[in-house]
Amino acid sequence: MESQTIQSIALMLGAGWASGLNLYAAMLVLGWMGATGQAGLPESLQVLSNPMVMTAAGLMFVVEFFADKIPGLDSLWDAVHTFIRIPAGALLAAGAAQGLDMGAVGEMIGLLLGGGLATTSHVSKASARALINTSPEPVTNWSASVTEDAAVIGGLWTALNYPWLFVLLLILFILLAIWLLPKIWRLLKAAGKTLSSWFQKPQRTTDTNHQSGE
Repeated sequence: MESQTIQSIALMLGAGWASGLNLYAAMLVLGWMGATGQAGLPESLQVLSNPMVMTAAGLMFVVEFFADKIPGLDSLWDAVHTFIRIPAGALLAAGAAQGLDMGAVGEMIGLLLGGGLATTSHVSKASARALINTSPEPVTNWSASVTEDAAVIGGLWTALNYPWLFVLLLILFILLAIWLLPKIWRLLKAAGKTLSSWFQKPQRTTDTNHQSGE
């Protein structure tokens, strides 16, 4: 019973966290593991193993795989998916909470925790990508994207096979996000001020030349 409980908790937390990084990869991994018998999904999540659902998730994963690696476009993609990843992560976590056998209470807990974790991972990803995009070279962007995809796959696999380890790693991720996010925001603000000053300087020069001509 205790083993089943921690597995359900890890799946609930993992579904919310992974959705914030890459929703389509999370759906595809969960669906594939359920379809191949590598994991027993709660009834509400078994729809993820439907071939049509897996195909749709796979197609969207391919689109995101390429969009996520183009500087600038990745940040636009993240902005749009703010309204997709977070609610979807909350719903997936609520579905996973059915394994806790707590009824509506468990589903509400899953909804809240899943939404919170999806928000945390999504904001961390989007902020880090915005900072990376201040540099024009594409290598860092590609590396970050591949790392995120690998984290989703490895994280969900760990959640389903080694739930205690996943919970520990998730706690470390949350602590790291709490420590890093303020620093990333300060760097983004500094970069924004620098870009703003670049655009303001030519305007000042033009104004000075115009006054001299008068």
